[in-house]
This record gives sequence, structure tokens and C-alpha cells, in this order.
Amino acid sequence: MPGRRDTGGEAEELARLRAENARLLKAEKEWHLEREILRRAAAYFARAVK
Repeated sequence: MPGRRDTGGEAEELARLRAENARLLKAEKEWHLEREILRRAAAYFARAVK
């Protein structure tokens, strides 16, 4: 809001949320990588069984 100053608590909360967001984005990248590895492994073993 106009004329409103950012308090220390708000700045800390914003920093905490940004850190949490960064952590979640990193975890998402790991999950995508794991999913791709599992997808490729499943395709490999499906060919090997035939």
C-alpha cells in the first residue's frame, strides 16, 4: 500500500518464502530427472522382456 513501510517481520517472511520456493524448485527438477530415469529404465526392460 502507498506510504506503508516494510517491517522486519514482513521482510523475514518474504525471505523465508523465497528460500522455500527455491527449495521446491530444486526438488521439482530432481523429481523430473528421477521420472525420466525410471521412464527410460521401464522402456529398456520392456524391450528386453520381448
